[in-house]
Amino acid sequence: MTVAAVDSHAALMDRIYRRQRYIYDITRKYYLFGRDRLISRLDLKPGARLIEVGCGTARNLVRIAERCPQASLYGLDASAEMLISAERSLAHAGLSGKVKLVQAYAEALSPALFGESEPFDAVVFSYALSMIPDWKQALRSAIAALAPDGTLHVVDFGDLKGLGRPAEHLLRAWLGLFHVAPRDELLRTLEQGLGSRGRLDVLPGRYAFVLSCSARDIKGSPDWSVAVGSQT
Repeated sequence: MTVAAVDSHAALMDRIYRRQRYIYDITRKYYLFGRDRLISRLDLKPGARLIEVGCGTARNLVRIAERCPQASLYGLDASAEMLISAERSLAHAGLSGKVKLVQAYAEALSPALFGESEPFDAVVFSYALSMIPDWKQALRSAIAALAPDGTLHVVDFGDLKGLGRPAEHLLRAWLGLFHVAPRDELLRTLEQGLGSRGRLDVLPGRYAFVLSCSARDIKGSPDWSVAVGSQT
């Protein structure tokens, strides 16, 4: 994206979440399915470094901290408004100062954003790729920021094809009001081969999918190169 487009997207995210952040966690639990399934798969060693891209209110980071208390956690979000709620959520959970948060764009992800030089051991995208304009670059940046033995974890909307055409069209229109667009191309790629290298669950109705796979498998997959392009 151009600088103007980036600034415009940040402003858009702040407009969307300036008020929604107060009710975000209450309302999203009714349709952002699969998040806790993804978290339950995490098996982080003590000192492992995990970043959530598009961390929002830090709802997931709090649960990850509970599951993996000895991990080092990081959160990135484009919305300054959401990060205000994230700081409050972390403080309420007694995690102030234990999770590093940065306002930045997923497309620019790197350890250096946090003043770090070592790569991450795990990268999590939870219903974020469907809101990131250049989601392919976001994934390329995530893989570049992963350690050789690191893992990628994604939960997001599927192609919705199992819901029936009327329900699919209605849901896509509703999601569009929030600038959310399911990444059908990504799910197709996962099902054509990449998903078999890791663990891919497609939820009923093809409503959402949950992916966990290793950096080595991704980098060795021609399907991945086709889906998101070569790392530059």
